Amino acid sequence: MVLSGSVENIIYRNCENGYSVIEIDAGGFPVVCVGNFPIISEGQIIEAEGEYKKGKYGEQFICSIIKYHSPKTSEAITRYLASGLIKGIGPVTAAAIVDKFGESTLEVIEKAPSALTDIKGISGKKAAEIGAAVLALKDMQAAVMYLQKYNISINLALKIFKKYQNGTQEILSKNPYKLIEDVDGIGFITADKIASNMGIEKDSDFRIRAGLIYALKNTAEAVGSTYMPKSELISLLSKLLDIDFTQKKFSDIFENILVNLMIDGVIKKIENGQESIMLSVYYNLEKYISVKLARLLNFLPPQLDDLDFLISSYEKTNGITLHEDQKIAVKIAAENGVSVITGGPGTGKTTIIKCILYILKNQGKTALCAPTGRAAKRLSESTQQEAKTIHRLLELNFRNSEKYFTYDENSPLDADTVIVDEVSMVDEFLFNSLLRALKEGTRLILVGDKDQLPSIGAGNVLANIIESGAVRVQMLTKIYRQGKQSLIVLNAHAINNGNMPDLYDNNSDFFFIEKRTPKNIHDTVAQLCIERLPQYLNCAAENIQVLSPMKKGLSGVENLNKSLQEIINPHSKNKRELRFEDRVFREGDKVMQTVNNYNLKWIKNSIYAESGEGVFNGDIGFIISISGLYDLTIEFEDGRVADYSAADIGDLVLAYAISIHKSQGCEFDAVVLPVTGGPPTLLTRNLLYTAITRAKKLVVLVGARFMVEKMVNNNYTRKRYSFLSNFIRQQCGVLEELQ
Repeated sequence: MVLSGSVENIIYRNCENGYSVIEIDAGGFPVVCVGNFPIISEGQIIEAEGEYKKGKYGEQFICSIIKYHSPKTSEAITRYLASGLIKGIGPVTAAAIVDKFGESTLEVIEKAPSALTDIKGISGKKAAEIGAAVLALKDMQAAVMYLQKYNISINLALKIFKKYQNGTQEILSKNPYKLIEDVDGIGFITADKIASNMGIEKDSDFRIRAGLIYALKNTAEAVGSTYMPKSELISLLSKLLDIDFTQKKFSDIFENILVNLMIDGVIKKIENGQESIMLSVYYNLEKYISVKLARLLNFLPPQLDDLDFLISSYEKTNGITLHEDQKIAVKIAAENGVSVITGGPGTGKTTIIKCILYILKNQGKTALCAPTGRAAKRLSESTQQEAKTIHRLLELNFRNSEKYFTYDENSPLDADTVIVDEVSMVDEFLFNSLLRALKEGTRLILVGDKDQLPSIGAGNVLANIIESGAVRVQMLTKIYRQGKQSLIVLNAHAINNGNMPDLYDNNSDFFFIEKRTPKNIHDTVAQLCIERLPQYLNCAAENIQVLSPMKKGLSGVENLNKSLQEIINPHSKNKRELRFEDRVFREGDKVMQTVNNYNLKWIKNSIYAESGEGVFNGDIGFIISISGLYDLTIEFEDGRVADYSAADIGDLVLAYAISIHKSQGCEFDAVVLPVTGGPPTLLTRNLLYTAITRAKKLVVLVGARFMVEKMVNNNYTRKRYSFLSNFIRQQCGVLEELQ
């Protein structure tokens, strides 16, 4: 059934389950209509396809598809222009424009916006901006209408429009699989549905080629593997496309597509005990990383004749005595072009960094960096020297909407030594960019915990470098931090060695609360966050971080966030809020960015005013204001302030609880960890170890003892395929020209 009419009243915009509630005038009587209306205004004419049902607002029309049409009457046009969706026009300006042009207003704005300058207060520039805003809204609504029939959510529809603008329909009609490459959040399945509706055959070369590229790309992004054994790729592709590639017909098609992809430079074949397929982008990354590391290793830094004296001087100055392993680590770092220092919590990695800084203070410039803002801030505080994120060190910039780093092989960093902390988090893309910015002879010191979860992005850089055997590595095992008083440190090492932690020494910084049912675990976690721990630590509830192994379930990230939000930052008439799909965002909420957004602008009101672009996966902050329909402002923990629009909000989630994977590189005063049932491929020793090592002052485990024991005994690690260690071994002693 199709209902047609003029929007008379917007009751709620973007409320429960991503829906909005509006009231339209259809056939002379008002009808409450529920559907997807994120970019609609009063006065606009719509056609809503759906059916009548009884609901919260009485009998209502549930809309499944919406079509937008321009308003016709002067009154409707005034309300449309004053709706807030068109920047630069308020109620007074809208009334003045319509008084002047009447029912021809929209035609004038679209075709001859300069005519608006006849109205007092509208300059030529503002007239052009109004014209552009009206056309942009019209194009956006047309794109949303087009995409609705493919069951694309409003959030994704707005992202697609942001990418393709008014070329959305033309681009997608030619190649819907382009969405996979261009738009975050759209995978093969969504693009494939669109392609199917457009008549693309199931066994077409076009579809198989797109599926093959997607399989390799998604494996890299979701699993971290930079290549796949051919047999595994065939198996995965058969399931993805529902095609049996063991049949000769399809096997031949597969082989032909592989050949064409190699000719086109998209993939490479490699041999690593079996025939494997690798996207060229990862082949080139790993090849460059291996060659650059070999060159850095080949250029030994100036040797220090008085190294032992300098180490002794550092000990006397600071009133400490370094362990022999720590002294070896310092010497390795000072004497080699590339070195690795690795160890668990409390093993003195920070002390070693400070000693290195002391002995190299007269050996040129040293740059400190880390992959995340939290890690960089912690490094800066512990060393009393400026530390930057790798992105900030390399100075992220944009040219023609494409991101690039200011510092690269053509414009290297002015640094003689670069120290990278928390290097286990660094993926191949970022590590490649860092290496490109290092001049010949730079001393590179990599510091991290090899037993932490690997990077979220593709590759396993730290593990691969250690595995290669080409770089000097010092592993630290002796515990120093807080001595034997820190049960966090002792238990972390026990878990890492496959031993049960001490769960019952409750006069320490490590607590265990036995709870067996999901509800009891959930309720205890909530109580700890809002009552017991804030009082115990004398801190705000927002400073306590819940880390959950699971996303779903009663004690999963998603449900805990909803529960904690309603307790810590409940609905209030004094706080603005907006609803976006299944999420409610409220002023004061703790939130986290879930993908890298290199285009998002930020400012930082520090002593020296800073500005830049780029908000990154895992950045945590607080919503400081909500304005307009879909605009909010976030202040991140490092002081950056960024404004979000409708197209960006979908990248945000509440962060009262976050996944353990997302906590990498972070350190929190207090961590609460619900230990619940789940798949053994997820609930592993490595995951538990990573969660516990995120806590600085206090960690509380809530769950059943037998589940803790199961995690400690589960040493499963998901295989990450990478050729980097092989490349590094090949390059050592055989240097090639950098490509």
